[in-house]
Amino acid sequence: MGRRVDLHDLICETIGSRNAYYQPPATVKLKYPCVVYRLDDMPMIHADNKPYHWDHAYLLTVIDRDPESEIREKIAALPTCRFQRFFVSDNLNHYVFRVYY
Repeated sequence: MGRRVDLHDLICETIGSRNAYYQPPATVKLKYPCVVYRLDDMPMIHADNKPYHWDHAYLLTVIDRDPESEIREKIAALPTCRFQRFFVSDNLNHYVFRVYY
């Protein structure tokens, strides 16, 4: 869990607010702009038929009313960050990134 908490702190520091949510339940009211993130993959390297090393890949979704979001640019600058896709839902812009942390 330490890695995930460290990632949360990094996201909050990067966006300059505490509007970062890890797998928020439907009852949580999001404050925009924000970042919603979740674990997406754990690619493993095997040795002697056993897991030897694995990473954690997280999907980070920047949600903002502004189509030219500054947060989008800040998240994109994180190490190991890759842009995945963009979509609009409920007049909110969603920028999805994958980060290995």
